[in-house]
Amino acid sequence: MRIALTGSSGKLGTVVARELRAAGYDVIGLDLVGTRGPDFVQVDLTDYGQVVDALAAVNDRHDGFDAVVHLGAIPAPGIRSDVATFHNNMTATFNVFWAAVRLGIRRLVYASSETVLGLPFDVPPPYIPVDEEYPPRPESVYSLVKTLEERMAVELVRWHPDLSITGLRFSNVMVPEDYEAFPSYDDDAATRKWNLWGYIDARDGAHAVQRALEVAPPGFETYIIAAADTVMSRPNAELVAEVFPGVETREFGEHDTLLSIGKARRLLGYDPQHSWRDHVAGS
Repeated sequence: MRIALTGSSGKLGTVVARELRAAGYDVIGLDLVGTRGPDFVQVDLTDYGQVVDALAAVNDRHDGFDAVVHLGAIPAPGIRSDVATFHNNMTATFNVFWAAVRLGIRRLVYASSETVLGLPFDVPPPYIPVDEEYPPRPESVYSLVKTLEERMAVELVRWHPDLSITGLRFSNVMVPEDYEAFPSYDDDAATRKWNLWGYIDARDGAHAVQRALEVAPPGFETYIIAAADTVMSRPNAELVAEVFPGVETREFGEHDTLLSIGKARRLLGYDPQHSWRDHVAGS
């Protein structure tokens, strides 16, 4: 399977490219920045002409794709102005989706976001652990775009019943170099309450992408993609009682993720293998 990977130079994208190639996929990165070579094409995703041209064929690089993994975006709120974030991210995703559909590519996997769950939870979630069962609650322009992208996917698969689109609601992406800071979070439970103390190791994020490419059926589904545990050493019951008193709680273990990955486990076979606790002495 030949994969077009947008955002291939980003924090998650670099790991996804590496892991998919290691699994035997032919991956060509599409991004504004990157290392010149046979597996990279410089593309401005906000320019539809560039996107459709790059997905159709590029000289001797390729003659088309079997699937698209779309990670290219301004990756979080607050990096650029709200208007710039909206214009860039919404346009880029429409261009990628529309070009893929027009070219007959019928398998799309893309980065949605945990932010659609109501982050930073200044308004408490309806229950904990959170899951995909309640409607999106965007609280930023960045999250509003992610919500609109999900709605766009719903309509595209209605128009094209053979189309498969998978929205992966990634938690805060981490690599092993980030883990040394994790023990400091125990000093104040509010420091990381904004996403219910969640994270995702980029390697497990790549695993989720691969599973979606391999098993997602036609139609559109969203999945929360997080590590199996929290960023905290403190137990969940203590954290929730302190920061979210009165919120309905459902079953969870002492350090289990509070961003439920049950749906991804059941339907994608997602099985996260990496924890910060394996990298930090005494954790």
